[in-house]
Amino acid sequence: MHDHQIAPATAVRALTQQELPLLREHLLRLDPESRHDRFNGYIDESFIERYAAKCRTDGTIILAYIEDGVVRGAAELHQPDLANPMPEVAFSVEAQLRGQGIGSILFTRLIEAAKALGYDSLRITTGSQNQAMRALAHKFGAHLTFRRGESSGSIDLTQGGIQGKTSAALSPAVTTPADAARAMMSFNRAYWRLLLRMAGFGRTA
Repeated sequence: MHDHQIAPATAVRALTQQELPLLREHLLRLDPESRHDRFNGYIDESFIERYAAKCRTDGTIILAYIEDGVVRGAAELHQPDLANPMPEVAFSVEAQLRGQGIGSILFTRLIEAAKALGYDSLRITTGSQNQAMRALAHKFGAHLTFRRGESSGSIDLTQGGIQGKTSAALSPAVTTPADAARAMMSFNRAYWRLLLRMAGFGRTA
């Protein structure tokens, strides 16, 4: 008699506000190296608790790679503010799932969401030692510069080549306008209306 492993049920979609504790659990599971790469430094669990709590109140959109109801990877779209007029993106994937293209899928969905919100550029900052993140950013057209141990740069979403770069990373598990809208409803109803109006977001050709 043979044992048969059941493939995990996976999805890539936006988290609702009620689901945001799943982000905290994901970040707490990151191994020390992955945690250092994500936050560009060694941080403790109390920092992650505060960080995840802030994401619940500041309008951050979380697009998650989910296996059997557990978030294993996340792409964060942080809204612009007075200090940072350009929206910022961040990514994390648990170590056992790296190298499977999950980062590319999350990046694709994040760009779709950013375009749906009307943004024409994104800001990205990562540690200079985070080779995987730098390679992923370069793949999607980011131009990074180095300063004080950090790599920072921007992605121009108005370039025609962005769509071509992201289309190869598309997955059957898509983020729908309703998914992204539910994640933001309590924060900004204007974004809710915009997402529902956008044509083609989260659809395959």
